[in-house]
Amino acid sequence: MLSSRQRRSRILAGCGIFAVGFGGGLAHAAKPFLVPNSLVVSSSTYDRTQGAVASLSVGTMLPDTATSTTTAVSDGNYVTVWENESVDASFGVTSPIRLTAIEPHSGHVFGTLVVPVDQVVTSFPSKSELGLHVSKDAGGFHLVFVGYGGAGVGAIDASNSDAVPGQDPTNPVTFAFGSSYAFPRTIVSVDTHGSFSYTPTVNYGGNNGRAALLASNGLYYSVGNANNGNAAKFGTLANGTSPDVTETTGVEVVTPIDATGWDVPIPAGNSAEVDPLIQYPLGKNGALDKPGKDNNYRGITEFGGALYFTKGSGSNGMDTVYTVSSLPTVADAAQSIISVVPGFPTDSARATNGNYTPFAVFFADPSTMYVTDEGTGSSTDATTHAGLQKWSLVAGSWQLDYVLTRGLVGVVDLGLDGADGPYPDVTTVGLRNLTGVVDQVAGTVTLYATTSTSSAATDNGADPNKVVRITDTLASTTLTDSVAQEKFSTVMGPTYGTVYRGVAIVQ
Repeated sequence: MLSSRQRRSRILAGCGIFAVGFGGGLAHAAKPFLVPNSLVVSSSTYDRTQGAVASLSVGTMLPDTATSTTTAVSDGNYVTVWENESVDASFGVTSPIRLTAIEPHSGHVFGTLVVPVDQVVTSFPSKSELGLHVSKDAGGFHLVFVGYGGAGVGAIDASNSDAVPGQDPTNPVTFAFGSSYAFPRTIVSVDTHGSFSYTPTVNYGGNNGRAALLASNGLYYSVGNANNGNAAKFGTLANGTSPDVTETTGVEVVTPIDATGWDVPIPAGNSAEVDPLIQYPLGKNGALDKPGKDNNYRGITEFGGALYFTKGSGSNGMDTVYTVSSLPTVADAAQSIISVVPGFPTDSARATNGNYTPFAVFFADPSTMYVTDEGTGSSTDATTHAGLQKWSLVAGSWQLDYVLTRGLVGVVDLGLDGADGPYPDVTTVGLRNLTGVVDQVAGTVTLYATTSTSSAATDNGADPNKVVRITDTLASTTLTDSVAQEKFSTVMGPTYGTVYRGVAIVQ
């Protein structure tokens, strides 16, 4: 039986109509957007002219706690607006999502799509958002990511809002802006010809959805974080509302809705958390964090019928690489077990493992795994893990071969000037999202990633960063002289006022 996505693709193709994402409807395109052997990059450019940020000024009301508000200390100037985080821990500004398809080696642009801003946007400084994944079925290619449904450009604090109204009355954003200030974390699918479909979810209330993929079983799997309030325990919220924000976090399995817009009813039970209520007593001082925060995952991939995902931020839990050995359904998600991938750290990364901060995973083959590490966020506190890690499977356990950093860690980008004045110099300290392509004939793998940065700016998530590339010898397991000479090169960026988030190879 064909899915609704496949039926829609066949109907459009039969009519000679190809959909692209301009405005809220369909337009005609002469060629497909998702082209085999292309690299798709997600990016966003800051826009201070729309929404609430357009009128932001010193003294504008912002959320402080669940019982009080505070006032802004900066207007919407790109360079200084993030200083509002000093008074509002939830501060962020939404911005448009741009998808660019390029030829990976030359950088030639095949095409660009701007996601309809009346449908879904991203949070500009939220560095872990807009991870991309491409899959293929009988209906063609599907590029999948997560954004905020209905927030529009220039909304303030959407990344810490509830996902649905009434989700968490202890959320400071709810207190400041009202219970209706909620934006469904919405899974977006872009088909071969550039048409969009949307699956809104109740997940990740109070925080952000980071990435999603369409798995081989036809279900969506997403990762993110939740809870911006002061809930004291798992269970029903104090006011009796549901869903429980503490169980809409971590890895979620989602049944596709694939509507033509984000604003559709979310069926009850349309998603479920995998291995809910899991907590690790390995944070600061060995204490449990507040509910929902241990399942603070970001990069996710499917390989060999299993899910692999990472935790590399937050003061609680284990910063490591995790797996679920088979693809759970909504019905059995709660019974599925999350475990640490054999060979990866199993204690508090910040306590004994040198600030291990993994972000994304790419499998070159069943025994070769690459993991990006974004570093500590400080250019003066580099770690031995930051960069691109190569792992090999030996006797059922993964071992770290080496970390590639040449031409990456410590590189400084200067002269980032624009309309709002000069941006501080930006230093590359590690990597975030990751993809790659294997050349079996040459015995190499070329990997593409987005960089993590450090600067004197208040929020380094807003730093102009880059897309970079490196080619590694697939069979190498030690940092020989030839491997040590492998060097990162720049594919895109840095660009004033623009952040690069996700990368995906179309194959």
